[in-house]
Amino acid sequence: MLVLHVLSDFIDCDFAISGSSPSYWYEGRCLQSGVGVAHRRHRLKLPRTSISEAIAHGLMQQLAKNDCYFREGKMYGILLVELPHGEQRVLKAFSGLLNGCSVVEGWVPPIPGRDEVALEETRTLAQLDAIKHELFTLKQLTERQQYETLSDEFEQQLQAMSDRHRYSKHQRQQKRQQICNTLTEEALTIALEQLDEESRQQGIERRQLKRQQNELLQPLQQLIAATDTRISELKQQRKALSRQLQAQMQASYSLTNFSGRSVSLQQLMPGGSPTGTGDCCAPKLLHYAATHNLKPLAMAEFWWGASSVNQDKIQGKFYGACAERCQPLMGFLLSGLKPKPPALSPSRGVRSPSPHRGGVGGEVTLPIIYEDEWLIVVNKPTGLLSVPGRYRDRQDSVLSRLRHLLPDGMALASVHRLDQETSGILLLARDRQTHRQINQQFQQRQVHKVYEAILSGVVTVDQGKIDLPLWGDPENRPYQKVDWQDGKPSLTHFQVIAREQDYTRVEFTPLTGRTHQLRVHAADARGLGVTILGDRLYGCCAVTSRLHLHARELRFQHPQLEKTLHLQAITPF
Repeated sequence: MLVLHVLSDFIDCDFAISGSSPSYWYEGRCLQSGVGVAHRRHRLKLPRTSISEAIAHGLMQQLAKNDCYFREGKMYGILLVELPHGEQRVLKAFSGLLNGCSVVEGWVPPIPGRDEVALEETRTLAQLDAIKHELFTLKQLTERQQYETLSDEFEQQLQAMSDRHRYSKHQRQQKRQQICNTLTEEALTIALEQLDEESRQQGIERRQLKRQQNELLQPLQQLIAATDTRISELKQQRKALSRQLQAQMQASYSLTNFSGRSVSLQQLMPGGSPTGTGDCCAPKLLHYAATHNLKPLAMAEFWWGASSVNQDKIQGKFYGACAERCQPLMGFLLSGLKPKPPALSPSRGVRSPSPHRGGVGGEVTLPIIYEDEWLIVVNKPTGLLSVPGRYRDRQDSVLSRLRHLLPDGMALASVHRLDQETSGILLLARDRQTHRQINQQFQQRQVHKVYEAILSGVVTVDQGKIDLPLWGDPENRPYQKVDWQDGKPSLTHFQVIAREQDYTRVEFTPLTGRTHQLRVHAADARGLGVTILGDRLYGCCAVTSRLHLHARELRFQHPQLEKTLHLQAITPF
């Protein structure tokens, strides 16, 4: 099967592209020895360059000639490679399946392993599809609306009856007082019995209405309860089937890197991986190059076709390695390459067929600590904003990168923030309801946060609390200061972990979440009186590469799963 293509299939080789630096780097860290070893070596990189973008644009022009590629929106990629004798060729790949096929003439084949579970995958997908249709039918149960309508009607009738009976009771009480003073004993007895009978009849009337309500609503309620139980069972079956299939695929998929080492997805990602891991363009291209003695020079991936409801991908735009499926594999896949691949020959110039450029630059990765359909939690690196700033040069952030990389990224909302210089756990919600529920936990101080810091001096007290109200200085933003008159209450617990020469390692537990709270509580003389190492804004003069403040732990109640999540990120200093 023809897989290697000449450059002239995609670009005009009679013209040259003006030199420019790579617009994106595929990168990872080479493992020191084996999978799962914590110690790591040098960073490995593979660029997306002008020539790879030009080749990708040539592929886009080919895709544009056939409407079937537009109907089935997906990621496509190209890899510029060098053959053993020095000639350059192009590999192309698609993510997942193309028109239902995994092997297509002219495209890189899938990573070995899919065929081994193809039959089981087909069977499981059919089961999942049947569950999907049954769930849809159960959720459309007409008796739910019928129950709601009848319930509302009975509530209105009961309310009207209660109002009427309350008025009648008041009238009877007045009448009793009146006849007790005017009627003789015999007549009084008869009149009182009549009033009591009226009261009994109204009680009977209310019980009859409640009985009628139960007779009509109870069967509907039982049916709805049985339906909800079935829905819960189906969801559990769906989850179990998905996990089973994913485990089988992870165990069977075998990836090979440029050192000649082959491992399964299960070995690479022992904690589990999202569905579709191994089917993306980048892993397919790099695995094929590694197993066919081809040296990768540059790679580019782009979206082509319509976007689904939950995706924000733009046709013709370049994207980097997806954070959840591809990025965790990059370190292994690129192992065996030299840190800096050789530059292209000056004589092999090309011209881009289109000036369009896209994608997110930067070399900072976003390790994912926890992820489900409602939440995503990342270990934010120092130097990266939590959310985009006001001005154009402050748009790069955790939120903007995830919105760019994730299929449901545009729905993401940041629940809280970390300072740009602070690293550690950052929580984002994937829908409005989850965002509102967790935000409420933050507001009610139900979220437990632990930070770790190194202070640029010695703290003599082992533990305690700092209660200093904070107020933003409007003349020196974002500087915060202690203000006893206008400041907002700010409370922090601290615990000294260790003292190392002229430095103190401290654990902070903030009970409030004010801007720069820990930094001011550490630096202010009425707090600890010692600045956090690297905190130049609050007076640290030590020469260091970063602010030594890390959000180490986060504990909160998962609003959907109704369980406590206790997340941790190892302190990097």
